[in-house]
Amino acid sequence: MKLTKLVHHISPVHMLVLIYVAATVLASILLSLPWSIKPGVDFDLLEILFTAISAISVTGLSVVSTADTFTPFGIVMLAIILQFGGIGMMTAWTLVWILLGRKIGLGYRQLIMFDQNRTDMIGLVRVIRYVFGFSILFELIGFIYFSGLLYVRGYYDTVLQSMYYGAFHAISSYTNAGFDIFGDSLLGYYHDYLFQLGTMVLIILGSIGFPVLIETWSYLQAKKLKQRYRFSLFTKITVTTFFLLIMIGAAVMFTFEYNGFFKDAPLHEKLMASLFSSVTARNAGLATLDFANFYIPTLLILSALMFIGASPSSVGGGIRTTTFAIVFLAIRNYALGRTDVQVFGRRINERDVIKSFVVFTTGVAIVIGAIIVIDALEMHRHSLAEVIFEVSSAFGTTGLSTGITAELTSASKIIIMWLMFIGRIGILSFLLGMRFNNEPIPYRYPEEKMIIG
Repeated sequence: MKLTKLVHHISPVHMLVLIYVAATVLASILLSLPWSIKPGVDFDLLEILFTAISAISVTGLSVVSTADTFTPFGIVMLAIILQFGGIGMMTAWTLVWILLGRKIGLGYRQLIMFDQNRTDMIGLVRVIRYVFGFSILFELIGFIYFSGLLYVRGYYDTVLQSMYYGAFHAISSYTNAGFDIFGDSLLGYYHDYLFQLGTMVLIILGSIGFPVLIETWSYLQAKKLKQRYRFSLFTKITVTTFFLLIMIGAAVMFTFEYNGFFKDAPLHEKLMASLFSSVTARNAGLATLDFANFYIPTLLILSALMFIGASPSSVGGGIRTTTFAIVFLAIRNYALGRTDVQVFGRRINERDVIKSFVVFTTGVAIVIGAIIVIDALEMHRHSLAEVIFEVSSAFGTTGLSTGITAELTSASKIIIMWLMFIGRIGILSFLLGMRFNNEPIPYRYPEEKMIIG
């Protein structure tokens, strides 16, 4: 049965979930091949499944050492999985369909719409071309930059080694995957500011959202032709919120850890470490520091940043930056006595406001529920701050950890896998996936006011 016909019997959201489940199974098979695993490495079924889901959701949480577990063939397989997971399964498949000259039907367009977290199907094929084009361009530039840097600075003896590590790091950074093959994330590059700067640029380009990148490109084209161009409200809110969160996160970490983890570090080192940690907490999971040594308030702030996550229609998870911004603006405007949510001279659609609160409250409920269950399952072997950090990292598909991932019980690991999966498909898709009856109610009950607060 063709996909377009199957969509008539299965909703697009349910089909999308099935596609990601199938992709996880395929990823598990690829990563468990004899050529993928180093000889003598014990890699059980739960560890394989955990790694596959972490890769498909581009999270980066891992129960094994990537460098010590996989062969070069396995690393290549992992990189391909990260690429598909980063740009989205339907985006990758649609690109293949376009290259084969096949027509993109309504069924495919619906799946792309949900996969890219968009509200309509207008211009989706054009968006796919941009998404793939940006991914190849930025990763190619990153590959050249990191390969050259690794070789020139003497991290590796040969150009081939530098290219091998540079290529994987470029893919992992842009897709915000958080996986590394260095063996200790980026702890070995703590003093290499050029390496960190390139990594931060790729992280931001991957997590700020494809619509923002497309509008920026359109703006540059319009400027070249000396034409006027107006950015959408979505881009204005997204960019403002995204960089404000980075600045707030860096400022808070700098302040909280000034006389703590950073006590003996010079000022420039404190500033760089704070900035990089705030950027990677957006969704990347690559770390230049051991987060287990941070104060509890710092871990909680980073957990909040990971819970918010990246921007919509990007490689990241979480509740998304626009959701947080609209919830904040709605509360602020209500406190000011305004009936509408207004920003940048525009009024936000009421349905979008309601949708934001639904996503926010559902996200909070999922995360709190997971924290309670995991803390109970672990019998308090780990501190509550560590559990909160781990859960937030999984939900936001970030990948940062205080080092407890491999120590979790099997039941806790399954919950973490479930969180990573929800983070990848998105809360709205998760909620819509629970809907099996799409028929509208043919009547409305009388309205009655309630006492609130």
